[in-house]
Amino acid sequence: MPKKIIQIIKKASKEQSATISSQDRGFNYGDGFFTTAKVQDGQVVHWPLHRMRLIECAMRLGFSELDFVQLESEITDYIATTALGVLKIVVTRGSGGRGYGLPELPQSLIILSQLPFPASYPLLAQQGIKLAISTVQLASQPLFAGLKTLNRLEQVMIKQAMAHQTCDDVIVLDYNNFVIETSAANIVAINKGCVFSPNLKNCGIWGVYLQSLCDKLPVQFIDMTLEELQQMEAVFICNSLMGIVPVTAINNIKYELSTSVALLEDLLLKESAC
Repeated sequence: MPKKIIQIIKKASKEQSATISSQDRGFNYGDGFFTTAKVQDGQVVHWPLHRMRLIECAMRLGFSELDFVQLESEITDYIATTALGVLKIVVTRGSGGRGYGLPELPQSLIILSQLPFPASYPLLAQQGIKLAISTVQLASQPLFAGLKTLNRLEQVMIKQAMAHQTCDDVIVLDYNNFVIETSAANIVAINKGCVFSPNLKNCGIWGVYLQSLCDKLPVQFIDMTLEELQQMEAVFICNSLMGIVPVTAINNIKYELSTSVALLEDLLLKESAC
């Protein structure tokens, strides 16, 4: 697809509001996608993988090709003085079209915003995380599987239900009762020297950190039941902000923190030596 001129709005601070048309398709229909990245010393951590995510989302959703020369220049200037923070990149199809029908000449709107880095995240890897099971299940839609679209109402309902549970995060199943992810992270497990992760062919988000892990370890993606997950020797959750965090409990099933960390480190060491 040809590249189109894109409008980029940069929020100067968390408090500043971005001016977006009431006709914007992202606002009206969730017609868009986003990525959230860790910023460290003026650089986007795992930027090539975030870039790949944006490219795949644009391609699969039928967006015009994004102009990364312009976008990367804007990002570089925007985060140049950020020592540690969070960069969110939201892309919408802009305004126009009749109802759900697409605009004849869509012009993407990109909103860049910076947020403080979550203060609790650095401690998670040291302390681990406790999981419960969400009462909300994910619907299957292969058309959007893996993508981080603006349609996040399922996740909103998951977080709403989670407020009534005693846990740090929740495991989310699909309607076939297969494990998919947590409310905000992918799931990785180790058993008998092998690394497993839930199959994301029908729903769920293919995370940037998960992709980076796949570049280091041979991860097997399987249809995984909750019972199978609980029988693993070690379980972890991961995303681009928190990195990889060991799970210390799934409901009443406990996992030894030091054992989980040792298993992961051993596998990473073996693969790096190959």
